[in-house]
Amino acid sequence: MENFPAPARAIVADLAAKAAADPARAVAYQGAPGANSHLAALGYAPDCVPLPCFAFEDAIDAVRNGQAARAIIPIENSLHGRVADMHFLLPESGLSIIDEYFLRIRHCLMAPDTTPVKSAISHPQALGQCRHYLRERGIQPVAYADTAGAAALVAETRTPGEGAIAPYLAAELYGLRLVAENIEDSDDNMTRFLVLSRDPKLPTPHVGPVMTTFLFEVKNVPAALYKAMGGFATNGVNMTKLESYQRGASFAATEFYCDIEGMPGDPAVDRALAELEFHTKWVRQLGSYRQARPRT
Repeated sequence: MENFPAPARAIVADLAAKAAADPARAVAYQGAPGANSHLAALGYAPDCVPLPCFAFEDAIDAVRNGQAARAIIPIENSLHGRVADMHFLLPESGLSIIDEYFLRIRHCLMAPDTTPVKSAISHPQALGQCRHYLRERGIQPVAYADTAGAAALVAETRTPGEGAIAPYLAAELYGLRLVAENIEDSDDNMTRFLVLSRDPKLPTPHVGPVMTTFLFEVKNVPAALYKAMGGFATNGVNMTKLESYQRGASFAATEFYCDIEGMPGDPAVDRALAELEFHTKWVRQLGSYRQARPRT
């Protein structure tokens, strides 16, 4: 809690106390009160108790330790790509993906007074999503751990000419003046969140289209990825996301993060996953969950 700026600490303490009294309703998220993840938690589960955490690891630990039943973590943004290194965090956490949620991102420029804003503090993702707005106005971007935390910091220091980029909720919580709203560079700025739980939760029958997320490592042989992917093509399984990443310093083995439509138990998915396992060193399923937005 001490890592948050002073104006945020009282709110964090209040929300933490409410979460401790009712952990089954608590949804942990990374960021100070008023962050986009705070809005995502309320949008996903309106009756939840949002539990702010300073780091992604803290939000995951809150679920692992029973302080919260779920965590909601941003995974990717339509303008700025990957948000959190879930490829590394999730396998080590022991948590399962049980849902996804999409949040339309609307950034606001806020300040403590009417002095023209010369610098704007925010999370690097938010700064990147508003870079054209900032450049056109000669506003210097300054990186910080999260958007709402930046707003709390600006409210604490009250430095003339220093503003923050954060959701409108942060301005309300910390008593800042809204200088401009909807300053993001694109109207279709969207962030996808994953909802995590200690226990897997399979989608109920006939819920509609579902997604499955998994990791795998290819064998270090020619055409390894081509062979591993062949089963999805021949079985008609739609793959909506495939990202590669390196673990360790050897650069000898490539691991992949993958989203597909469907879930184990579907004959086509079972055949595709069986072929994938044959051509890879290992496959680790992270969860199956309802599809929040159509992919096809």
